[in-house]
Amino acid sequence: MTFGKRLRFLRKKMNMTQKDLADKFSLGESTIGMYERDEREPSFEFVRQLADFFNVTTDYLLGRTDHPNPSEQDDIPEELKDPELGLFFKELAEAPEERREQLLKIWEILKSEGDRKPKGK
Repeated sequence: MTFGKRLRFLRKKMNMTQKDLADKFSLGESTIGMYERDEREPSFEFVRQLADFFNVTTDYLLGRTDHPNPSEQDDIPEELKDPELGLFFKELAEAPEERREQLLKIWEILKSEGDRKPKGK
């Protein structure tokens, strides 16, 4: 996922418009739009400011990891750290224990069925 897509995802997750985010950082709305469309690259300092604002790492914003905040990974049970699970399981980690167990069973079934399918078909 590109920087622009991550920025758009995080902005929408916080129910912010491009104008809201632009105002927060004293930028033009069109600047945020260009970042989100990957038509313009932000400065290192702005990436750092965004990471602080959204409480994610700069590596997440830059697409170097799919884990928004590695320090929160310590709170996630080991079975949820499977990289194939992606961002979906960040919220699963916060689910009640009974629901988490159900979802993990479903995931294991789907994963085992995927392993049984012939490659390339």
